[in-house]
Formats: sequence, structure tokens, C-alpha cells
Amino acid sequence: MKKALSFILICLSSFSVFAQTEIEPENDSIIMRKNDGYTMADHLDSLLMDWFYYTGRDTIEFLKPEDRYKFEADVPDSVFEERIMNIVTPIDLAYNANVQKYLDRYVKNGRWIAPKFMGLSHQYFPMFEEKLDAYNIPLELKYLPIIESALNPLAKSRAGATGLWQFMYKTGKGQGLEINSYVDERSDPEKSTDAACRYLKKLHETYGDWTLALAAYNAGPGTINNAIRRSGGKTNYWELYPYLPNETRNYVPGFIAIVYLFEYADEHNFKPEYIPFYEDVDTVMVRDQLHFAQLDSVLGIDVGETRELNPQYKLDIIPAKTKEYPLRMRRQYISEFMALEDSIYNYMDTLFFNPEKMEVEIDDTYVEYIPSAAQPEGTVQLNYTIKSGDAVGLIASWYGVETADLRAWNGISGNMISVGQTLKVYVPAALETKYKIVNSQSFDEKQRSVGINPTTNKPKEEPIDPNYIYYTVKSGDSPYGIALKYDGISADDILKLNGITDPSSLSIVQKLKIKKK
Repeated sequence: MKKALSFILICLSSFSVFAQTEIEPENDSIIMRKNDGYTMADHLDSLLMDWFYYTGRDTIEFLKPEDRYKFEADVPDSVFEERIMNIVTPIDLAYNANVQKYLDRYVKNGRWIAPKFMGLSHQYFPMFEEKLDAYNIPLELKYLPIIESALNPLAKSRAGATGLWQFMYKTGKGQGLEINSYVDERSDPEKSTDAACRYLKKLHETYGDWTLALAAYNAGPGTINNAIRRSGGKTNYWELYPYLPNETRNYVPGFIAIVYLFEYADEHNFKPEYIPFYEDVDTVMVRDQLHFAQLDSVLGIDVGETRELNPQYKLDIIPAKTKEYPLRMRRQYISEFMALEDSIYNYMDTLFFNPEKMEVEIDDTYVEYIPSAAQPEGTVQLNYTIKSGDAVGLIASWYGVETADLRAWNGISGNMISVGQTLKVYVPAALETKYKIVNSQSFDEKQRSVGINPTTNKPKEEPIDPNYIYYTVKSGDSPYGIALKYDGISADDILKLNGITDPSSLSIVQKLKIKKK
């Protein structure tokens, strides 16, 4: 409010100065003189630029090359725990071995990733905070897109989740986002943020707990409800932990670690990396079809710049046939756009919007592979029955197919498979005989078929040390799951204590040292 009042007073005082120098009474009339082409409107624009668009970035101490290795990483786990407990937020931020794993990743080993995230945050956090505040939900939720998309509005997962907040198609449509051949508002930073706020608020109203709301945001409410049923009705995230998909088990610990990183960046001497972005930006409404190249040709706005500021338009076209669409551009172009708007729409429009003449330049420097559930042409279907000790990656390697394809063919999420389940596998028809025997082979035979000798890869049997507590590996165990059974023990502790470098190399009945008695 004080800033707004100061702005009004400045404007009034400025108007008084201009009135004294530019307005003279003549024959009972008033004549406005131009001062070398600089008008009152120009002056007010300048004041607006200084006040409204000021971001404060000039006061930030950005990372220097020599600062990269000066961060403080040697912090005891007990300090991490105490600091997390002192973070003031309505979200329940717990500390345990799973959280520490991500603190190690983002903080202790964060000299490259932490400054990058901090630099990107200056572009998006002010808008996130404004939206979160409007919906009266915790401002700390602004850290969620770091976990979801690394603050990339064009991020797209293999499953199809898109944008800063990684909405799936159905969820995005359910939140009112427009998704079609030309527009994907999941990539619109403002509209997707608004949708995420509404969705998170609804999830919190459903579960009454922000930690469960975060888990439901990641896995979907149906998955969380199933976990609650399997747990016998538990509604605490950490009690539900064993019943959740692996990705969701890691999701909340990762979020807590990111919250810690930003809240205690100064204590670790982290500084934001300088990442340039367009700050002096505003929005105009487009009322007719517009191609980004028309803006380039008439106003000189580079197509790449318009793409960066408007990532929701998939084909460089704003399809404003029946309704208006927003267009973000640097403020310096807005008055010229408004003056030449009709000319811009009409400029070579028959070329840009005539399907017979329109040429679309495709950037093929990177094409993301998205697996299809359909049977590939030239293949035959084989069936594989899952045995104890199998994993999705192993099965894919035995049949010479991509893991992503195997998941898509069978509707598998992550590594959620069970003994006795039958999987469809599509192999080239010419290799049917080779792969037909896989289902009847022993585990050792299957491993040998892909060049792995099981006898040389089995863990070395160590004599039992009576001074240690041991755990016998069971089907489906992982280092992280085993660590959860013991207080104060992390997966890394188990791996180091047993000299294991590959967490996937555990074998059933293998005995692992856990800790000293």
C-alpha cells in the first residue's frame, strides 16, 4: 500500500512539473506543447516501468564461478532434523532416512543443481506465491514444480504428464485447462498454476492432510484410497508408506528436501545462478488467428522469444477464430502491436493459414520416444508368467524389448508386477522361436541368454559376524524398503556396510548386515 501511495504521489508531483513547463494559457485556451516528442504518456510509462515492473533482481548476489565449491555440505544429520522441525508451515515436514537421502542429493551434493533451481525460482516463484495466496493454501507448495518438472514449462514425462505442474491429460481437462491440437494450457505457467492450486486445495479438503494431498497429487486419489484400504484404514502418510508406489514413496521426501534447500540456502552458502529471462512482460488479447512469424515480420519479435513467453501454443499459431487468446510479449512492443494489430493479422495470412500452402518447419533435433500400447507391425505375441525374483527390466532384457514398451503393452506403472501375473510381449515374427522358450527357462538360463553368468554375479557368502544384526532378503525387497524396518538406518548405510554398489543386485535369502548390536 505504501508503494502504491508513493507511486500516486510521484505521478501527481510529476504532473505538476510538466504543467509548469508544458502548458501555457493563451487567449483563454490551453495548448499542450510536445517536448522533443516526449509526452506525458511516455513519462508515466517510465514511472510505471520503475515501479510496477521492478523485480529487485539487481539486489541479488548471484553465483560467481569461484563460489561453486564454497558451499557448506558437512552438516550432521541431527542438524538437518532440527532445522526441518523449525520450518514454519502447515505442511507436516518429517525427518527420516528417506528424507536424508534427498537431502544428500539436493544439498550435500547440490553444488550444480541447487544454484540452478534457485536461479529459475526468480522467474516463477512470485507468480506461484500470488496464486497460492489467492487460494489461501500454503506458500511452500511453490516448491512442488521443482520436484515435478525442474521448473520447465515444456517438460513432458513418458506417461504424458506435461508442464510445470505435470498434469496428465485427463486431470488437466478436469481442471478446465484447454488441450487441443493448437493449445495446451498445461504448459501455460499462469493457467496451469491456477489449476494446480484448485486441485491441491480440493485434495486437501478430501484428505484433511497436506502430506496425503501431495501423495494424491502424484499418484492420484484412487491409488491413495487403495493404499488406505490395504493398510487397514491408516491415514498417516508415513504409515501408508509401505503400501504406496515407489515413485510416491520418494515424492514427499524429495519435496521436504527441496523445502529445506530453499529455507536454509544461506546456511549452506548457496547462491542462485544467474539465469536470464524476460522481466518487462505484459499480456494482450489476440482476436484473430495469428502466427508467431507474423509478429517477427511486422514487429521484429523473434519467433523464439514468442515461443519462450507463450509455451502453451504448440504450432506457433494462436487459433483465435471464435474467442480471444492471451499473448505475452515484452512491454516495449505492446503499443506498436495495438496500433498495427489489423495489419499484423492480415500480413501474408493466406500463406500462414491456407492448408494447401502452409509449410511447417519441424525441429527434429530431439524427438521424445513415447511407447504405444498397440502391437507393433511385424511382431507376434508371446506370453510370460512372472516368477519370484523377476523385475520388469529383467523381463524386457530377456526378450530384447524396451522396458517402456513392456510397461505400455501391459499397463504397468513402475515395477508393480506380481508372481503369477501374465505379461504380453511382442517380438519380431522372425525371432519367435528364439524367444518362445524364455517362459520355460530357469532364472540362470535367462540371465545367460543375455550374457550374464549368474554364478559370477551372485553375492559372495560372508561368514556371520555375531556382533551385527542381520536381515534375510525376501522377494520384493529393496535397500530402501529394508531400511524402513530399522530406526536410524538409511539405504546408503546398508549398501556401504555390505559393500554393495548396485542396489538391484540383491538376491533372495541373501543376508545383509544392518547395524552393530
